[in-house]
Amino acid sequence: MKIVARTDKGVVRDNNQDSYTAFELEDGAILAVVCDGMGGAAEGALASSEAVKLIRESVAEKYQSGMSDISIKTLLVSAVENANKHIFSLSKTDENYEGMGTTAVVALVANSFVYIVHAGDSRAYKITEGELVQLTRDHSVVQNMLENGEITPEEAIEHPSKHIITRALGVDDFIRTDFCQEPFDEDEVLILCSDGLTNYSKPDDILRLTSDGCYYKYADRLVNLANQNGGGDNITVVAVAY
Repeated sequence: MKIVARTDKGVVRDNNQDSYTAFELEDGAILAVVCDGMGGAAEGALASSEAVKLIRESVAEKYQSGMSDISIKTLLVSAVENANKHIFSLSKTDENYEGMGTTAVVALVANSFVYIVHAGDSRAYKITEGELVQLTRDHSVVQNMLENGEITPEEAIEHPSKHIITRALGVDDFIRTDFCQEPFDEDEVLILCSDGLTNYSKPDDILRLTSDGCYYKYADRLVNLANQNGGGDNITVVAVAY
Protein backbone atom coordinates (compact mmCIF):
# COMPACT_ATOMS: atom_id res chain seq x y z
CA MET A 1 0.00 0.00 0.00
CA LYS A 2 1.02 3.61 -0.53
CA ILE A 3 1.20 6.19 2.28
CA VAL A 4 1.99 9.90 1.96
CA ALA A 5 1.76 12.46 4.73
CA ARG A 6 2.66 16.04 5.54
CA THR A 7 2.14 18.40 8.45
CA ASP A 8 2.65 22.16 8.27
CA LYS A 9 2.21 25.04 10.71
CA GLY A 10 0.33 27.07 8.13
CA VAL A 11 0.84 30.68 7.15
CA VAL A 12 -0.40 32.44 10.30
CA ARG A 13 0.71 30.43 13.31
CA ASP A 14 4.24 30.26 14.72
CA ASN A 15 4.06 26.65 15.91
CA ASN A 16 2.47 23.34 14.98
CA GLN A 17 0.18 21.57 17.46
CA ASP A 18 -0.74 18.79 15.03
CA SER A 19 0.84 15.32 15.16
CA TYR A 20 0.45 12.22 13.01
CA THR A 21 1.73 8.75 12.30
CA ALA A 22 1.20 6.35 9.40
CA PHE A 23 2.91 3.00 9.01
CA GLU A 24 2.53 -0.60 7.93
CA LEU A 25 1.77 -3.36 10.42
CA GLU A 26 2.97 -6.96 10.23
CA ASP A 27 0.58 -8.29 7.56
CA GLY A 28 0.42 -5.25 5.33
CA ALA A 29 -2.33 -3.55 7.33
CA ILE A 30 -1.96 0.22 7.70
CA LEU A 31 -2.43 2.35 10.81
CA ALA A 32 -2.86 6.10 10.38
CA VAL A 33 -3.48 8.66 13.12
CA VAL A 34 -3.99 12.43 13.02
CA CYS A 35 -4.28 14.52 16.20
CA ASP A 36 -4.83 18.27 16.51
CA GLY A 37 -3.77 19.65 19.89
CA MET A 38 -5.44 22.41 21.84
CA GLY A 39 -4.38 24.56 24.77
CA GLY A 40 -1.26 26.70 24.85
CA ALA A 41 1.24 26.21 22.06
CA ALA A 42 3.48 23.79 23.94
CA GLU A 43 0.62 22.08 25.73
CA GLY A 44 -1.40 21.41 22.59
CA ALA A 45 1.66 20.00 20.86
CA LEU A 46 2.40 17.81 23.87
CA ALA A 47 -1.16 16.47 23.99
CA SER A 48 -1.26 15.59 20.30
CA SER A 49 2.21 14.03 20.23
CA GLU A 50 1.53 11.95 23.35
CA ALA A 51 -1.76 10.72 21.91
CA VAL A 52 -0.15 9.70 18.63
CA LYS A 53 2.72 7.93 20.39
CA LEU A 54 0.48 5.97 22.76
CA ILE A 55 -2.05 4.97 20.10
CA ARG A 56 0.73 3.85 17.77
CA GLU A 57 2.46 1.81 20.46
CA SER A 58 -0.75 0.19 21.66
CA VAL A 59 -1.97 -0.86 18.21
CA ALA A 60 1.46 -2.00 17.03
CA GLU A 61 1.85 -4.18 20.11
CA LYS A 62 -1.61 -5.77 20.11
CA TYR A 63 -2.63 -6.00 16.45
CA GLN A 64 -2.56 -9.49 14.98
CA SER A 65 -3.20 -10.74 11.48
CA GLY A 66 -6.66 -12.21 11.07
CA MET A 67 -8.32 -10.24 13.88
CA SER A 68 -12.11 -10.08 13.67
CA ASP A 69 -14.00 -6.85 13.06
CA ILE A 70 -15.10 -6.62 16.70
CA SER A 71 -11.55 -7.27 17.91
CA ILE A 72 -10.20 -4.46 15.73
CA LYS A 73 -12.88 -2.09 17.01
CA THR A 74 -12.04 -3.00 20.61
CA LEU A 75 -8.34 -2.52 19.92
CA LEU A 76 -8.77 0.96 18.42
CA VAL A 77 -11.29 2.18 21.00
CA SER A 78 -9.10 0.95 23.85
CA ALA A 79 -6.03 2.64 22.37
CA VAL A 80 -7.84 5.99 22.19
CA GLU A 81 -9.35 5.60 25.66
CA ASN A 82 -5.97 4.81 27.18
CA ALA A 83 -4.40 7.81 25.45
CA ASN A 84 -7.20 9.96 26.84
CA LYS A 85 -6.55 8.79 30.40
CA HIS A 86 -2.84 9.44 30.03
CA ILE A 87 -3.29 13.00 28.73
CA PHE A 88 -5.90 13.76 31.39
CA SER A 89 -3.54 12.53 34.11
CA LEU A 90 -0.67 14.50 32.57
CA SER A 91 -2.76 17.66 32.61
CA LYS A 92 -2.97 17.40 36.41
CA THR A 93 0.80 17.32 36.92
CA ASP A 94 1.48 20.96 36.02
CA GLU A 95 -0.78 24.00 36.20
CA ASN A 96 0.49 25.04 32.77
CA TYR A 97 -1.02 21.86 31.33
CA GLU A 98 -4.53 22.59 32.56
CA GLY A 99 -7.04 22.53 29.72
CA MET A 100 -4.80 20.83 27.20
CA GLY A 101 -6.29 18.22 24.91
CA THR A 102 -6.37 16.91 21.39
CA THR A 103 -8.65 15.60 18.69
CA ALA A 104 -7.94 12.14 17.30
CA VAL A 105 -8.90 10.32 14.13
CA VAL A 106 -7.50 6.78 13.97
CA ALA A 107 -7.83 4.52 10.94
CA LEU A 108 -6.77 0.92 10.43
CA VAL A 109 -6.88 -0.48 6.90
CA ALA A 110 -7.10 -4.28 6.88
CA ASN A 111 -9.20 -7.11 5.43
CA SER A 112 -10.40 -4.81 2.58
CA PHE A 113 -11.99 -2.51 5.16
CA VAL A 114 -11.10 0.71 6.90
CA TYR A 115 -11.91 0.85 10.62
CA ILE A 116 -12.11 4.34 12.13
CA VAL A 117 -12.36 5.66 15.69
CA HIS A 118 -12.45 9.40 16.28
CA ALA A 119 -13.17 12.21 18.70
CA GLY A 120 -13.23 15.89 17.76
CA ASP A 121 -13.27 17.52 14.33
CA SER A 122 -10.30 15.94 12.60
CA ARG A 123 -11.79 14.01 9.71
CA ALA A 124 -11.57 10.90 7.57
CA TYR A 125 -12.66 10.89 3.94
CA LYS A 126 -12.84 8.20 1.29
CA ILE A 127 -12.44 9.05 -2.37
CA THR A 128 -14.53 6.58 -4.32
CA GLU A 129 -16.09 6.56 -7.78
CA GLY A 130 -15.38 10.24 -8.32
CA GLU A 131 -16.85 11.32 -4.99
CA LEU A 132 -15.39 12.64 -1.73
CA VAL A 133 -17.26 10.84 1.06
CA GLN A 134 -16.88 12.07 4.63
CA LEU A 135 -16.66 9.05 6.94
CA THR A 136 -16.57 10.90 10.24
CA ARG A 137 -18.99 13.30 11.91
CA ASP A 138 -17.53 16.43 13.51
CA HIS A 139 -17.95 16.64 17.27
CA SER A 140 -18.40 20.39 17.30
CA VAL A 141 -20.80 23.15 18.27
CA VAL A 142 -21.36 24.12 14.64
CA GLN A 143 -22.12 20.53 13.61
CA ASN A 144 -24.76 20.32 16.35
CA MET A 145 -26.27 23.60 15.17
CA LEU A 146 -26.36 22.32 11.59
CA GLU A 147 -28.10 19.10 12.57
CA ASN A 148 -30.62 21.02 14.68
CA GLY A 149 -31.46 23.32 11.75
CA GLU A 150 -30.21 26.41 13.57
CA ILE A 151 -27.82 27.44 10.78
CA THR A 152 -27.33 26.66 7.10
CA PRO A 153 -24.24 24.97 5.62
CA GLU A 154 -23.27 28.34 4.14
CA GLU A 155 -23.49 30.01 7.55
CA ALA A 156 -21.42 27.22 9.10
CA ILE A 157 -18.41 28.00 6.90
CA GLU A 158 -17.73 31.35 8.58
CA HIS A 159 -19.46 30.79 11.90
CA PRO A 160 -17.49 32.28 14.84
CA SER A 161 -17.91 29.06 16.85
CA LYS A 162 -16.64 26.70 14.17
CA HIS A 163 -13.45 25.96 16.11
CA ILE A 164 -15.27 24.91 19.29
CA ILE A 165 -15.30 21.13 19.62
CA THR A 166 -17.49 19.07 21.94
CA ARG A 167 -15.18 16.08 22.38
CA ALA A 168 -11.42 15.90 22.86
CA LEU A 169 -8.90 13.60 24.45
CA GLY A 170 -7.53 14.83 27.77
CA VAL A 171 -10.32 17.06 29.05
CA ASP A 172 -11.93 14.36 31.21
CA ASP A 173 -11.00 10.90 32.43
CA PHE A 174 -13.58 9.42 30.04
CA ILE A 175 -13.84 9.99 26.30
CA ARG A 176 -16.79 9.07 24.11
CA THR A 177 -15.67 8.02 20.66
CA ASP A 178 -17.45 7.18 17.41
CA PHE A 179 -16.61 4.11 15.34
CA CYS A 180 -17.29 3.25 11.74
CA GLN A 181 -16.28 0.47 9.37
CA GLU A 182 -16.35 0.88 5.61
CA PRO A 183 -15.24 -1.25 2.64
CA PHE A 184 -11.92 -0.07 1.21
CA ASP A 185 -11.15 -1.19 -2.32
CA GLU A 186 -8.09 -1.00 -4.53
CA ASP A 187 -9.30 2.00 -6.51
CA GLU A 188 -10.14 4.10 -3.45
CA VAL A 189 -8.15 6.60 -1.39
CA LEU A 190 -8.35 7.30 2.34
CA ILE A 191 -7.65 10.83 3.56
CA LEU A 192 -7.16 11.76 7.23
CA CYS A 193 -6.78 15.44 8.05
CA SER A 194 -6.94 18.12 10.70
CA ASP A 195 -9.34 21.04 10.40
CA GLY A 196 -6.55 23.20 9.05
CA LEU A 197 -7.36 21.56 5.73
CA THR A 198 -11.14 21.44 5.88
CA ASN A 199 -11.55 25.01 7.13
CA TYR A 200 -9.41 26.36 4.30
CA SER A 201 -10.50 24.31 1.32
CA LYS A 202 -13.65 23.23 -0.47
CA PRO A 203 -14.63 19.58 -0.94
CA ASP A 204 -14.61 19.97 -4.72
CA ASP A 205 -11.01 21.21 -4.61
CA ILE A 206 -9.92 18.34 -2.35
CA LEU A 207 -11.48 15.90 -4.80
CA ARG A 208 -9.93 17.60 -7.81
CA LEU A 209 -6.43 17.36 -6.34
CA THR A 210 -6.73 13.69 -5.36
CA SER A 211 -8.30 12.07 -8.39
CA ASP A 212 -5.48 11.60 -10.88
CA GLY A 213 -3.68 8.62 -9.31
CA CYS A 214 -0.55 10.59 -8.42
CA TYR A 215 -0.77 9.45 -4.80
CA TYR A 216 2.66 10.67 -3.79
CA LYS A 217 1.59 14.26 -4.51
CA TYR A 218 -1.68 14.27 -2.56
CA ALA A 219 -0.43 15.42 0.85
CA ASP A 220 1.69 18.23 -0.58
CA ARG A 221 -1.11 19.37 -2.88
CA LEU A 222 -3.68 19.58 -0.08
CA VAL A 223 -1.38 21.34 2.38
CA ASN A 224 -0.43 23.84 -0.33
CA LEU A 225 -4.12 24.37 -1.13
CA ALA A 226 -4.94 25.25 2.49
CA ASN A 227 -1.97 27.60 2.69
CA GLN A 228 -2.95 29.30 -0.55
CA ASN A 229 -6.43 29.87 0.90
CA GLY A 230 -5.10 31.63 4.00
CA GLY A 231 -3.37 28.91 6.00
CA GLY A 232 -4.85 30.17 9.26
CA ASP A 233 -4.32 26.92 11.16
CA ASN A 234 -1.93 23.99 11.33
CA ILE A 235 -2.54 21.53 8.51
CA THR A 236 -1.98 17.79 8.52
CA VAL A 237 -2.86 15.34 5.75
CA VAL A 238 -2.34 11.57 5.54
CA ALA A 239 -3.35 9.75 2.34
CA VAL A 240 -3.51 5.95 2.00
CA ALA A 241 -4.11 3.97 -1.19
CA TYR A 242 -3.46 0.48 -2.53
